[in-house]
Amino acid sequence: MTTFKLKIFFFLAGTIVNFGSGCATLPNVSEVIDETPATQKPRQIVSSKGLLSAKQSKAIMARVKRSVSSTDVLTRLTTVVESVTESPLTRGNKVSLLSDGQAAYAAMFKAIRHARDHINIESYIIEDDETGRKFADLLLQKQAEGIQVNIIYDCMGSMNTPDSFFRRLQAGGIQVVGFNPLNPLKARDKWGLAHRDHRKILIADGTIAIIGGINISRVYSSAPLKRKRKSNEAPPVHWRDTDIQIEGPAVTELQKLFLDTWEKQKGAKRSDRNYFPTVKEKGTALVRIVGSTEGEDNRIPFIVYVSALAFAEHSIHMTNSYFIPDDQILASLTDAAGRGVDVKIILPGITDSQLALHAQRHYYARLLKAGVKIYEHDNSLLHAKTVVIDNVWSTVGSTNMDYLSLLNNDEVNAVILNHEFAVEMEKMFAADLANSIRINRDEWEKRSVVPKTKEWFINLFGRWL
Repeated sequence: MTTFKLKIFFFLAGTIVNFGSGCATLPNVSEVIDETPATQKPRQIVSSKGLLSAKQSKAIMARVKRSVSSTDVLTRLTTVVESVTESPLTRGNKVSLLSDGQAAYAAMFKAIRHARDHINIESYIIEDDETGRKFADLLLQKQAEGIQVNIIYDCMGSMNTPDSFFRRLQAGGIQVVGFNPLNPLKARDKWGLAHRDHRKILIADGTIAIIGGINISRVYSSAPLKRKRKSNEAPPVHWRDTDIQIEGPAVTELQKLFLDTWEKQKGAKRSDRNYFPTVKEKGTALVRIVGSTEGEDNRIPFIVYVSALAFAEHSIHMTNSYFIPDDQILASLTDAAGRGVDVKIILPGITDSQLALHAQRHYYARLLKAGVKIYEHDNSLLHAKTVVIDNVWSTVGSTNMDYLSLLNNDEVNAVILNHEFAVEMEKMFAADLANSIRINRDEWEKRSVVPKTKEWFINLFGRWL
């Protein structure tokens, strides 16, 4: 049985088992915004030395707004986000953009080699290929040097990785946890296959972290095509993705997420390590770590996304790999375009799931009619999940614009308030645009009824794609 068929089988099995528990829904973000008092001030910002004074926090937010001639909308967005999360806005972070797998892996290997106390890794997919084995060899070397390595992998995402791969790590002293086993007899809590750990986190010594959309797999290691593909060519191996490296107080919040998952999955008792060292300020970026886990009250990345889109004033530039949005995201995008915001979305033109591609295209007509500009990436398999808004608000993480990410998965994104970083995001977005084809509204509407019908039908099953 192929990988795709196995995933469908296990997912449908889990769906049938969990059917009686009811169908989860996404929160009403308009109600969240309306219920947050307009006069409410943002909470104080956290620095490496602790909570800043209200005066200091206000001054920092004022500087951010002045850097892009922003209004009080940024402050309003911050208060709405804070109404649904306890994760603080932290200052003093250095955020480095890793705009492809090769750059991300170089940064990961460097962080691993320089680790002196511990290494924590959480990944949806860890493959037993040349890339996975390079990671394994280096991690085993660090463990032998006395650096404690802890790994969480998702049992669905890594279902093709043989148990022998993880047994080798464990034999070398590395502590390994498989998230939410497929076998119900091994369930650590309520069994449900739809709940997956889709995060990608690497933390070294509690002082440096790398997060984004990149799994541990060789598909990220190659270079993209140097030319446009022809219609009779097979999709390239290369996956185009984005990670970021964070140094500073925000790393502490990622560490909390990792250790919380470790406890929930009943990982082995952790060795006595300095998981929460004193973290020095490394840069000027304000960063908030936004995580989600199972439960209707924990869909925080969704609330953050919709709120940010709703408050955008000038530009929304988004890349996303599996775009099957709900009505609130669609309304936020079309409303923004209607009020004059420059809304551009880059989506995959090459895919690992034809079903997801057809479902994605079902939404084009509505978006194009509203003035949203849509592009399909054409020289790699686009897997990035990024947004940059108004040249100041950015997010990079693991969250797709589909129901699996928004409703079921454990996800993590970093929200960055920093003009300089947003400029780097815009440069990356422009480079992706150069390798993308714009969807023309007139041509799209003139397509035959066959693809339109196929897209409509497949979209009926969008919650399960």
